[in-house]
Amino acid sequence: MPVLGEVFPNFSADTTEGKIAFHDFVGDSWAILFSHPADYTPVCTTELGEVAKLIPEFKKRNVKVIAVSCDDVESHKGWIGDIKSYSKVDDFSYPIISDPKRELAVQLGMLDPAEKDKAGLPLTARAVFIVGPDKKLKLSLLYPATTGRNFDEILRVVDSLQLTAYKKVATPANWQEGGKCMILPSVSKEDADKLFPGYETAQVPSGKGYIRVADQPK
Repeated sequence: MPVLGEVFPNFSADTTEGKIAFHDFVGDSWAILFSHPADYTPVCTTELGEVAKLIPEFKKRNVKVIAVSCDDVESHKGWIGDIKSYSKVDDFSYPIISDPKRELAVQLGMLDPAEKDKAGLPLTARAVFIVGPDKKLKLSLLYPATTGRNFDEILRVVDSLQLTAYKKVATPANWQEGGKCMILPSVSKEDADKLFPGYETAQVPSGKGYIRVADQPK
């Protein structure tokens, strides 16, 4: 499986929108690659429909999305009709990668050994890879094939990644866009005073002033 902070593999693949090279697809954007065990499966249908509904939210964040499922392009195209119908969306505006031989699933370490298909082969797990404009892996999540993803959480994580990539803060537990942030321990007091005027230092029994809370920087 790709490692956080390393350049994500620049694979080539056929998709429902033509052949791609992944790094070219990402371009100067952020990107999310999410995987599915197979076409015409119930949980996957709900997930791809939810992503179709959320495309405006991803675009606001300069994020491209792309899915992969272990069937061919023609199967994907037929399945998209079901996704649009079930999820009540008129537009399906992102590509699905063809991976019938599971080559990409193997390369990216996405197989779920606990769940098998009718042929007894491991299903592809529900992986989420978030890649930055520098083509490096920023976050990975791996769900079993039986558990659908929470896309509200994925949007929250994107907001955190984009904020912390450019500002000297980290986001605390259950953080939401606009919430308080934590000043990084590597920021000196002098710099913190300049960058985060009015920040608060939590008083804790150890007496160590390491919990510095600030408004979300613009």
